[in-house]
Amino acid sequence: MAGQRYDLIDQAIAATASRPSDPAGNSAQNLSALSPRLGLVYQLIPELALYGSYAQSFVPSLSVGVDGDFLEPETSGGFEVGAKAEFLDGNLFATLAFFDITKRNVATVADPLTGASIATGAQRSQGVELDVQGEIFPGWNVIGFYAYTNARITEDNVIPVGNRLSNAPQHSAGLWTTYQIQDGSLQGLGFGLGVNYVSNRFGNLDNDFEIGNYFITNTALFYRRPNWQLALNINNLFDANYISSTSGSDRNTGIRPGEPRSIVGSVSVNF
Repeated sequence: MAGQRYDLIDQAIAATASRPSDPAGNSAQNLSALSPRLGLVYQLIPELALYGSYAQSFVPSLSVGVDGDFLEPETSGGFEVGAKAEFLDGNLFATLAFFDITKRNVATVADPLTGASIATGAQRSQGVELDVQGEIFPGWNVIGFYAYTNARITEDNVIPVGNRLSNAPQHSAGLWTTYQIQDGSLQGLGFGLGVNYVSNRFGNLDNDFEIGNYFITNTALFYRRPNWQLALNINNLFDANYISSTSGSDRNTGIRPGEPRSIVGSVSVNF
């Protein structure tokens, strides 16, 4: 697989009473970029394939710096290599991947009061991820993943090089499994159980405070017929208290608590 993306962007900041139009043209910019992508898959045997991919990206920044002008666009480049395998006669699939992604000019809020941002030099994320999904036995389905991520600052004039990225856990994992009765008077009745784990994370790029890890349990009860379904989902079953993410520069701003226990009932009809 091979592809090439071309972006052409025009940006401008509207003039205001406090910021009249800049005669030097710094409040507007014209950007363009080419972003290639490449991919290759080699099937060793019917049940196992090796793959590799490389891609670049270009994203114009909507953030402005302390001078009121747009930040430089965010760019990135990364590759991924791994293996894809089939088990249980093609009913269960697994992917093991190693990835390495570097982003440049990532916008980070520098002043929560004004919303002004700065662009970090470079951020690099490396890691390994394992994904599994499929049917173990008739009616028993599973989706699971584990990821180890080493995400750090690799270039910067302000933030210490080597600091971990904010909101980036080193370890994360999840498992969701459902079973649906296949025959008999209870055919169509199903149950689901899932867990999600996220390890400790730093709350900002200065790494001067941490966000605790959390473990969430979700459940489901459903009844399916050929053209309709009833479902009851309970998210965060044990009502765990946790912080989902942060967006500020310190522990007093931008703290987002996780969602408490919620119960959702639904009815769906296919026609």
